[in-house]
Amino acid sequence: MPAGKMHVDEIDIASSLVRRLLVAQFPQWAELSLEPVPSAGTDNALYRLGDDMAVRLPRHPGAIDPVEKEQRWLPKLAPFLPLAVPVPLAKGTPGEGYPWPWSICRWLEGENVTIERLAEPRQAATDLAQFIVALQRIDATGGPPPGPHNFDRGEPLAMRDSRTRAAIAALNGILDTDAATAVWEAALRSPAWSRPLVWIHGDLQSGNLLVQQGRLSAVIDFGGLGVGDPACDLQVAWNLFSAETRDVFRVTLRVDEATWARGRGWALSVGLIALPYYQTTNPVLAGISRRAIDEVLAEHKRSM
Repeated sequence: MPAGKMHVDEIDIASSLVRRLLVAQFPQWAELSLEPVPSAGTDNALYRLGDDMAVRLPRHPGAIDPVEKEQRWLPKLAPFLPLAVPVPLAKGTPGEGYPWPWSICRWLEGENVTIERLAEPRQAATDLAQFIVALQRIDATGGPPPGPHNFDRGEPLAMRDSRTRAAIAALNGILDTDAATAVWEAALRSPAWSRPLVWIHGDLQSGNLLVQQGRLSAVIDFGGLGVGDPACDLQVAWNLFSAETRDVFRVTLRVDEATWARGRGWALSVGLIALPYYQTTNPVLAGISRRAIDEVLAEHKRSM
């Protein structure tokens, strides 16, 4: 892995490049202040532009497709959602040595969610569940099914089987692989989603949630957006919430047992695959992954 990078195909992005792109394509904003924003995100470089805008540039080829998708769909989804989401303001094009499309969006105030920053974790669980319910109720006609554009989030769980088992094997000696295998196989035995596909965010975890004054305020980074199995968006129940707040989350969602079990499988699978990949390059995301695994395995142990 190249030093200081998270992906072998990641390109260099600097403030000077972003400034040149603005001068060439959006001169009306080129004189505004520009500051890099520290982030545990893996796909985009983020810069604050002035007081109320953000510039997002894909870091690697796998993050290109979401640019067009977010530009097309977020303005249509936002009016129906109870929490703020990014609003695209402009779409940049390749130039100044940068090879891909990029976005300028409305800046959303807030800090990344942690349990400590939530004044009422149970309220946050309710608020996020209501967001998911609202997202699922939006007409999904024409929405993009799972694929490379959203990292296959929302695909049938069985399609992740080989990758998940390989991750379990690779983590032998680091975690309880027998328990992980048992949870994974139980998830695979759950009936697959057989109803119409619904809108999913695809990557609900603390790095993609914002809090203001102790209250959940926004959901960001819709690179995983698509229409698929709603179980994918339940992974936040294990990568963020405690056992108590997880129960509140589930009650508000009114989710059936099979979907809940697949959600547990999603949390485990995503955590297992991400943990070794980001262990040294992105400790924050590795920590989120480890929390998901630990919560799932602890829940499994309590049920025995």
